[in-house]
This record gives sequence, structure tokens and C-alpha cells, in this order.
Amino acid sequence: MNKRVILSLVVVVLAASVLACQYSGLVPTSAPLSTPTTSAALPTPKTVDLANQQDRLVALYQSVIPGVVTVQTSTGLGSGWVYSTDGYVVTNAHVVGTETKVEVDFSDGTKVYGNVVGTDQNSDLAAIKVTVPASELHPLVLGDSSALKIGETVSAIGDPLLLTGSMTTGIVSAVGRSLPGNVQAAGSNGYYTTGDIIQTDALVNPGNSGGPLINLNGQVVGIVWAQAINNNSAVPAASGIGYAISINTVKRVIPQLIQNGKFAYPYLGLSLQDNLPLDVISTLGLKSTTGVYVAQVVAGGPGDKAGIKGGMVATSYPQLNSGGDLIVAVDGQPVMTEDDLMRYLILNKSPGDTITLTVLRGSQKDDIKLVLGTRPSA
Repeated sequence: MNKRVILSLVVVVLAASVLACQYSGLVPTSAPLSTPTTSAALPTPKTVDLANQQDRLVALYQSVIPGVVTVQTSTGLGSGWVYSTDGYVVTNAHVVGTETKVEVDFSDGTKVYGNVVGTDQNSDLAAIKVTVPASELHPLVLGDSSALKIGETVSAIGDPLLLTGSMTTGIVSAVGRSLPGNVQAAGSNGYYTTGDIIQTDALVNPGNSGGPLINLNGQVVGIVWAQAINNNSAVPAASGIGYAISINTVKRVIPQLIQNGKFAYPYLGLSLQDNLPLDVISTLGLKSTTGVYVAQVVAGGPGDKAGIKGGMVATSYPQLNSGGDLIVAVDGQPVMTEDDLMRYLILNKSPGDTITLTVLRGSQKDDIKLVLGTRPSA
């Protein structure tokens, strides 16, 4: 097979806020910064044993690399890793594309063809079955992404820019992100949400897609998925912003891909907005600065059947009407942003389950039962 130069990594475009553009980054001379009279004492930093940390990373790489693979198709190349002792390999769906058979290359030079047994475009995950001697299979240990802490050290291992077996290290920058996925929402110009995403500053580049994100205990906590760029042509790339699909999402999706070839996502049938500026909150008449605003309700969808209200009264903001419900909790769990809501649903609920949404309708708080549907295709 000829060496290919098309590498896989999803790019997430970050749109800059209009409000953010109004800040020049300069402090006006007429308004000097004040100095607080008191401040909390910071904890005394611990002495870092660099030699010990280096040895730990070296040992981490040596323990993990036998379970990391390269996935090659007729059009490109990405990364992957051994999921189980019965020959299943995990990678991104966008790495395998539409192909049903791909090449899987192990770190010791073994190369075999593997059958793609299932893909999930919503989470961008794929399962591949390979037939190799048991001695060739070194499944990686699965961690618990719900236990991740911001600032925790993580490493990405994969094949950036055809540089196989490369390792980069950084920290967990954020957890529980929700981002537009790869599947266009039915009847909409938008995309269904991919939830429970880990943000990291460990460097990821084309070719890293599908590779493991590892904690210092040698556990897979995520799968490298995307690299962010800014849609401002003057800033072609956003440095230090990479995304990984959480391992807890993998734990839900991959077993279903192996068994059924697909995964069914819960569906609300709602178009949501969060993190609204104060002037928008005022215009919409909302009584809380946190929560998820229901901008629209899909006719005949689960939210519509449950009686959830979307915005109906025109405002000065195009395509954002007032009068919609504000979701502030799900099954008693606080909802401050859409991240909170989607993370809870994706990791805990399935189509057909009943949930309770707590909403603010004006000043009145209501609990509304909703039976989740199945996320439709575009």
C-alpha cells in the first residue's frame, strides 16, 4: 500500500463573539486597576521532581504504545487503539469514512486488514474487528472521564503528519464541553450536538484522530477528535485547543457498535440557546442568568408532546423570539448550560426513557415529564 498524505482530524471552527470584539485588551488610563486591600494567600507550590516526572512519562509511553495502531484507508490515515482481547480496535468514524475494510498497523510492524463493524457519526466513533494472534493484542485500560480534573496531565499518542507513534503532553483544559457534531439536524441548517467533550492543550494534528488520550495512570480517558481553528482569516489556527471524545461516551457507544453496528441517541426535539448576554436575557424576559433557553420546539417531537414552550414573540434579535421556557434542571440535576444537559442525557439516558425537565416559564417553576425520542437522521 502506498504512503498516503491525507490525514484525519476534524476541525472545529470557533466563531468570535461580537461582544468580545468590543474589548481592545487595553486598560484605559482614566480608569486604573484598583489594588485589593486583602488577598487570600496562595498555597505554597510543591517542588516538582522533573526526573521522576520524566521517568513516569517514559514508562507511560512504553506501556501504552503496544496498544496504539495506525488506521489506513484508500483515502487517508489516522490513529486508533486496541479496545479488547477479542480483536476490536477503536478509532474515529471520520477516519474510516465509508469504507468497510481498512488496514490496521501495529507498533511492532504487524499489518492486517480489519472489518469496520459499526460507526456512529454523532460521536464520531468506529469499531474495527481484526484477526491477529492473541500475543499481538494489548488492550488499553479504560479510565473514568467523570473523574478528570482541570489541570490534570494527559498525553496524546498517535500518528500526526505521518509521524507514527508520536507522543505529546499537556493538561485537561476543560471537561463536559458540547460542540456541533458531524450530523446535520433533520429539518435544520445546524448540527446535532456531540457532548461530554474534553478540551486539552496537548498538541494534536492531522493524523492524531482516533488515538488515545491517556492520563498518568496509563488509562484512556478520551479519544482525540478535533482541532479548533478560528473563523477569522487573520487568525488561521487557535493554538493549544484540541478536543477528545470522553471515554465514558466510548463505554456507552462502542459496545453497541460491536453488537448492533449503531448507537441510538436520545432526542429532545428542541433548539436550545445558552450563555446569553445580559441584554438578550433582559429582552427575552428571563428571570435567571443561567439555564438553557428553548428557542424553538420541533413540531411533533418529544418536547412538543411534553408541552415544552419555545419562543414565539418576535424581538429585536433575528431568529430569537421571546416566550420560551428556560430549562434549569433535568431529573433534579442543575442545568446551567447546554453542556450540562447534553452530558447528562448522552451518558445516562436512552430513547424511550422518561426524564423530568424543570423549567422557568416567566417567574413560575414547573416540572415537566418528557419521553425521549430517537435522534433522527438528516
